[in-house]
Amino acid sequence: MTSPFSYTFPISDAGTSNVSTTTTGTSYSTSTPWMNSRIWSKLPQRLLDRVLAFLPPPAFFRARCVCKRWYALLFSNTFLELYLQVSPHQHWFLFFKHHKTRKSYIYKNNNNNNGSSDGCGHIGAFEGYLFDPYEMSWYRIFFALVPSGFSPASSSAGLLCWVSDEAGPKTMLLSNPLIGSLTQLPPTLRPRLFPSIGLTIRPTCIDVTVAGDDMISPYAVKNLTSESFHIDGGGFYSLWGTTASLPRLCSLESGRMVYAEGKLYCMNCSPFSILAYDITSNTWFKIQAPMRRFLRSPNLVECKGKLLLVAAVEKSKLNVPKSLRVWSLQACGTMWVESERMPQQLYVQFAELEDGNGFECVGHGEFIVIMIRGTDKALLFDICRKRWQWIPPCPYIVHDGFELHGFAYEPRLATPVTGLLDQLALPFQSFNA
Repeated sequence: MTSPFSYTFPISDAGTSNVSTTTTGTSYSTSTPWMNSRIWSKLPQRLLDRVLAFLPPPAFFRARCVCKRWYALLFSNTFLELYLQVSPHQHWFLFFKHHKTRKSYIYKNNNNNNGSSDGCGHIGAFEGYLFDPYEMSWYRIFFALVPSGFSPASSSAGLLCWVSDEAGPKTMLLSNPLIGSLTQLPPTLRPRLFPSIGLTIRPTCIDVTVAGDDMISPYAVKNLTSESFHIDGGGFYSLWGTTASLPRLCSLESGRMVYAEGKLYCMNCSPFSILAYDITSNTWFKIQAPMRRFLRSPNLVECKGKLLLVAAVEKSKLNVPKSLRVWSLQACGTMWVESERMPQQLYVQFAELEDGNGFECVGHGEFIVIMIRGTDKALLFDICRKRWQWIPPCPYIVHDGFELHGFAYEPRLATPVTGLLDQLALPFQSFNA
């Protein structure tokens, strides 16, 4: 089996490649005279596997070209168990392009190449763009097994959720981009148009929540209900049997939900507020946004387990400079505290590029990515180091009517939790690689 996640590098004859990579930074020499082969060739296999388990995905997939045994590690249960125990968490991002005039997260196959080939045999395949914030590197990845008519909607713990585009009961696919696996969930019970999707993956359970855009007729939708899917290692499962009523007069803003501390959150517009869903109690409630009358382009992100609100502040009638601020939701669940503010000199530059078009944010770990709509410009904010820096443009796309939409993504070689779905024995087709 050939992995859908491989690379092209300046080194020739490294094997078949269908993923390209571009890295900014220092070039490293491959000559290492201190690597005495008489010593390192005697390294115990158990220790060698442990070293390989620590490699980041690009280095691991390059290493698979070395020998048959290393190539087969991706299929070794012993190695994958070790990998799950020792591999460090990496807070990456996964981006897709979509037409900038569309307001929904649904992409309507704008990622499809429509029969064109990338030179590696991926004709008409969906493609995404992985961003490594540690190395400021971009990688292109293909989703050859994802059928047409599906679009990316949410992500969690190394899995990406794809949702069907067509109006009606929604079908969702869980995909591991690195190994190309694809597992189908049963369809939702209620017909919907463009609902908000919340995905939460933990080591022994899967939770999915679909909210809003209830189809009350073939020509009208209304935000009325949510429905949830749950399955866990203890044998308990609920196939969309858990439903809840949404708060009155709610308008889900972005189509996506953010998970933090046992709850799912999404923006509500007109006026701005935050909708929160408590997974345990199956209840929805509203949280007031800070400075809600003066916010522009508010975005909810999760960083280091905390819910953050990122927004531009414009108080034209008061003597307060325009700025981009970050608030953190406190433990009480209702109070916000400003935690960060973009330096004023940088904000002036940012505002000139943004020009009132708005921006989107996605957070993961210690990082927040701020993407300016309609451009290829994006900022990376490192919360721990208090550092703002511009991200190099993705080299694989041309910004001609398209822009990037991102998800938090933790690259994982194995996601055994999807094996829980095999226990359901449901009468629907599975897309296992």
